[in-house]
Amino acid sequence: MNDNQLLRYSRQIMLPGFGIEGQERLRAASVLVVGLGGLGSPVAMYLAAAGVGRLLLADFDAVDLSNLQRQILHTTERVGIPKADSACVTLAALNPEVELVRVKRSLSEETLPALVGEVDLVVDGSDNFATRFAVNAACTAAGKPLVSGAAIRMEGQVAVYSGQPGGPCYQCLYPRDGTLDETCTGNGILAPVVGIIGSVQATEAVKILAGIGEPLYGRLLLLDAAAMEWRSLRLPADPACPICRTNSGPDSTADQPASG
Repeated sequence: MNDNQLLRYSRQIMLPGFGIEGQERLRAASVLVVGLGGLGSPVAMYLAAAGVGRLLLADFDAVDLSNLQRQILHTTERVGIPKADSACVTLAALNPEVELVRVKRSLSEETLPALVGEVDLVVDGSDNFATRFAVNAACTAAGKPLVSGAAIRMEGQVAVYSGQPGGPCYQCLYPRDGTLDETCTGNGILAPVVGIIGSVQATEAVKILAGIGEPLYGRLLLLDAAAMEWRSLRLPADPACPICRTNSGPDSTADQPASG
């Protein structure tokens, strides 16, 4: 690392157990960020600021005026341009050392495996079940960690799936039962809530990539921002799950919030 890098990342490097080795692991890492909205905005900004070497930024949508209340990657003058392009402008200004890769096509079960195969970890900030299930299936098949987040109204949640045999996956938590998605468009969202949840997602991603702390593997973290209360629930694997199929324990379900 050169002197400028040592200065830029000095407050991380001084953390116990992090050091230059942890920073080098971040610099060598590649992450796919799915969705560049309310959750993906703080995720991408903190991962870029922390020095993750390569970010694949996936979003096929364009910036809308209604996004700007919470999607802090984007600005008023960028309304109408692709979110992936807008994100790159913000992130390049924040940390020009990070390699930024735009992914402006819709993600599906067919396209995701190749993208997931390029990265070390995936952070999912999407707002619909179809994408979440497809991301989960690709991460589980590739054995890649998945940091999943969602938020709606004044509620949010984060879970981390290791992608390894024996652990739960997203579909253990939410089986494909035809449940309709709830969206921020129909239900509203308090702007800072997606910031809180996205920041937790970024924290978990950095912990895993740098090899510090204890990730949220096998746990579901729930936020009630109205009361500012957190709950942590154990998340066992579903032995009947068609995606990860283990013998770890019974199914577990919870109310599903959307994301911004």
